[in-house]
Amino acid sequence: MAQKNYLVEVEKAKEAKDGRPSVGPVYRSLFAKDGFPAPIPGMDSCWDVFRMSVERCPNNPMLGRRESVNGKPGKYVWQTYKEVYDLVIKVGNAMRSCGVGEGAKCGIYGANCAEWIISMEACNAHGLYCVPLYDSLGAGAVEFVINHAEVSIAFAEEKKIPELLKTFPSTTQYLKTLVSFGKVTPEQREEVEKFGLVIYSWDEFLQLGEGKQFDLPVKKKSDICTIMYTSGTTGDPKGVMISNDSIIALLAGVKRLLESVNEKVTDKDVYLSYLPLAHIFDRVIEELFILTGASIGFWRGDVKLLVEDLGELKPTIFCAVPRVLDRIYSGLNQKISSGGLLKKTLFSLAYSFKHHNMQNGSKHEQASPICDKFVFSQVKQGLGGRVRLILSGAAPLSAHVEAFLRVVSCAHVLQGYGLTETCAGTFVSLPNEMPMLGTVGPPVPNVDVCLESVPEMGYDALSNTPRGEVCVRGRTLFSGYYKREDLTKEVMVDGWFHTGDVGEWQQDGSLKIIDRKKNIFKLSQGEYVAVENLENIYVNVSAVDSIWVYGNSFESFLVSVVNPNKQALERWAVENSVTGDFNSICENPRAKEYILGELTKVAKEKKLKGFEIIKAVHLEPEPFDIERDLITPTYKIKRPQMQKYYQNVIDSMYKSANKSRA
Repeated sequence: MAQKNYLVEVEKAKEAKDGRPSVGPVYRSLFAKDGFPAPIPGMDSCWDVFRMSVERCPNNPMLGRRESVNGKPGKYVWQTYKEVYDLVIKVGNAMRSCGVGEGAKCGIYGANCAEWIISMEACNAHGLYCVPLYDSLGAGAVEFVINHAEVSIAFAEEKKIPELLKTFPSTTQYLKTLVSFGKVTPEQREEVEKFGLVIYSWDEFLQLGEGKQFDLPVKKKSDICTIMYTSGTTGDPKGVMISNDSIIALLAGVKRLLESVNEKVTDKDVYLSYLPLAHIFDRVIEELFILTGASIGFWRGDVKLLVEDLGELKPTIFCAVPRVLDRIYSGLNQKISSGGLLKKTLFSLAYSFKHHNMQNGSKHEQASPICDKFVFSQVKQGLGGRVRLILSGAAPLSAHVEAFLRVVSCAHVLQGYGLTETCAGTFVSLPNEMPMLGTVGPPVPNVDVCLESVPEMGYDALSNTPRGEVCVRGRTLFSGYYKREDLTKEVMVDGWFHTGDVGEWQQDGSLKIIDRKKNIFKLSQGEYVAVENLENIYVNVSAVDSIWVYGNSFESFLVSVVNPNKQALERWAVENSVTGDFNSICENPRAKEYILGELTKVAKEKKLKGFEIIKAVHLEPEPFDIERDLITPTYKIKRPQMQKYYQNVIDSMYKSANKSRA
């Protein structure tokens, strides 16, 4: 059988020239060989995405939440597109009557809920910049974003109001109006008014918009629709400006892709909204559902209740980050192991049989209908019983979890890749293509992509196995970093966005992400770690001479190898009756605990985020040296060499740390 290739070449490769590295050919998706999808007539902004669906299907259920019956969770209760539209108009009128108009910045802070989407659509209607606020950017980030973006009105979940008040008085130079998604206490009102601001409960704000009529401004494709702040390699979060055009171009590309593989989204589709709307991945998926007139049901905000919400909502498309899919994978494996020998044997026979057929080219639904019916149907029911697409993004999904889920979930499992700067979906693997396991698939049909050689890391975009930095061009790209033209120029060169990730083309046109150009990586929960930055903080511990911090995208925490300060550690040993020479002290579990405690102390002092705190340490008595090729002559750590040298140590640290965390 001839090898399929999902790429078409649109420009030839370029040799290295004038100090610029060589660049491989420019490719785009096979599904765009005759051009990218044409814009939808009349759709110039995210507001049009919603407005046109309201006109087309006003009575379709749009937003659902679980009602509470006698303190117990009940069924999902739905608001139609028209009902949501009426609320959006009220919220928009209320904003305008507070003096908030086109071009103003509006913060939204809290877990996904109907009010989040309603506030977002009110921003879309009146040409406001929607600025999501979220805590995982670290201590002080909410305050930083409000001040940097000059947010004048902020909507917040009831329980986040105290967090907003903590940013006073610093943010009161810009903030003028606060709106709670729920109630407001008299104490909160007093605190807010003390600073000359106004705060409304959700119902009060809706009343304020009652009976008022403000004209909606004309919106252009080039207008900024949202500023999403993302953690930088070092320093402050960066505000990624995303235009209406980026989102509309992305939606057109994803729509074309799904139609090309016979998985079109229709208005009968149902989505569970639990991944943060503050991130681009969930935002664009929900925009796709709104474009289609489909239904979005919200979770209750608790990971432990997620499976129960799935069972009640019965979604048809499930988006996840690897961490959630890892949990599902371990949960299923535990169930299988504890189910007795017969069940275990039956499961493994069914798995091997179906997996074999899928590898030989059978579609998942034809690979073994009998195994699906009698063995795997329970897995399908666990996800609600109707899921046909599982989409994983935000960090790499390990190949064994992906393979397992492709077989047992009775759904397509697709892995995607994109950044906030590329408006999320830039690559996605395709249904029924088993060889794409462990890759992020070919490009989505709305971008051009090329690899640029990284000579200093030995990656050559012109070799037989092309490797290099992934560069993207197209309408989905961001409009720049807000107030940071300098940073924009670093990554945008001649219309190409440089992702900082190193990729390798596969024979079928899919891409494998193999490295990171700078010393920054993602953990399994999708959080970026700027490792050099952390090492500079941890090396301040007086008992530490030098430190190498390690993490990877299949683990959710960091580990480290430390050269302890000989005098400090020997002094500690004497004080704590630990005997032996320096080498044996380094092996002592109590010594490791002591150093780990010191590292944690400095992490807390410097207000590091939870995932930046080191969870395991190995004490190396011998200083990192040039002889073992661990450092450069200028004492910079050589990361790939460190990893190779300490691989066994890393593995055992993760093994024991995972055991004690389980």
